[in-house]
Amino acid sequence: MIILRAFPFLALVVIAYNALVVFGSTATGVVAGEVRLPSGGLWSVSAGDIFVITALAFLFVELVSASARTVSIVNHGLSLVLLLVCVVEFILVQGCGTPEFLFITLIVAIDVIAGYSISVRLARRDLALGAD
Repeated sequence: MIILRAFPFLALVVIAYNALVVFGSTATGVVAGEVRLPSGGLWSVSAGDIFVITALAFLFVELVSASARTVSIVNHGLSLVLLLVCVVEFILVQGCGTPEFLFITLIVAIDVIAGYSISVRLARRDLALGAD
């Protein structure tokens, strides 16, 4: 169960994107469904929208679970590796040069920066409490 806490959930979005878009035949603009809004407008939900929405949901999970424990530090390190993979894929892989993948890469970058910031702040607080 501890290994599950160390795993960055945003990697699931990147893996799914690679499986469906890069190695599969799905395009990010493919309409997955339509939603009728209360205003009467019609929102066409694309595959790219689903990837970005899922990444935002996983970002929330990652930020809520951030702590100053060793398993969280491992999670931040793996998230940093994931960020490097995303940047390299965005630059070098043709199927990843889309706005949706750029948003996913930015979400992973926010996870890395916020994760380290939260861990440092919590560690300082724990040290301050221990000094009393």
